[in-house]
Amino acid sequence: MYAPFDLSGRTALITGGNGGIGYGMARALLAAGASVAVWGSNAQKTERAAQTLAAECGDAARVCSFCCDVGDEAQVEASFAATVAALGRVDACFANAGVSGKGTSMVDMSLEEFRRVQRVNVEGVFLTFRAAARHMQEHGQGGSLVATASTAAVEGAARNSHYGASKGAVTAYVRALAVELARHRIRVNSILPGWIVTDMTEGSVANPKFASAVLPRIPARRWGEIDDFGGIAVYLASAASAYTTGEQFLIDGGYTKF
Repeated sequence: MYAPFDLSGRTALITGGNGGIGYGMARALLAAGASVAVWGSNAQKTERAAQTLAAECGDAARVCSFCCDVGDEAQVEASFAATVAALGRVDACFANAGVSGKGTSMVDMSLEEFRRVQRVNVEGVFLTFRAAARHMQEHGQGGSLVATASTAAVEGAARNSHYGASKGAVTAYVRALAVELARHRIRVNSILPGWIVTDMTEGSVANPKFASAVLPRIPARRWGEIDDFGGIAVYLASAASAYTTGEQFLIDGGYTKF
């Protein structure tokens, strides 16, 4: 193994790590040697994911899980404290938890619906990153903050404008934090997934009309899979990315280039 990619003795927290892209990240981080905490808002799903991850890596001591609504300040603070108690510290924090829009046109959208998406996708990143940055500044060893955004941040998301707005906000927030936190050796980056097969997208990718319109626009000619995010997760958690900050990594099979 290329030595900087060895995460033995390192720790990572992944919000929304109980499924989808977050689960793919957790699986790869464990395979690279890290100890991992997964957060999810569904207690049973989160516990099942942790048990499966522990079985896959063969070391239950390197996996812990916590039920947390990332849009709730008190829950984030309590869960982060519990994570530090379990892992000893947090070296990399992946703010991956998110919710989708409901295909509502802007003119018909309620303020409640708009805020529902911002609460998790924007405020959840803020609360998670704030807890992690405070911790990383306190222990003085730096760290890595990674937010999961979306290609909706850079493309027009028709009938999903509140989702696009939330992910655009995340990429701008990441750039600002990259500059602000660099003096503390904390690097901050974002990942922009394209069309990935997850529970959130299963309805869309299974729709023949949608697939016939979108798949031809993906140069890779396939939907993305959760394990396509393992490599970028390991890279951003590792010493290999020590001089990488403020960037947005498009993982989309070339979708935004065509």
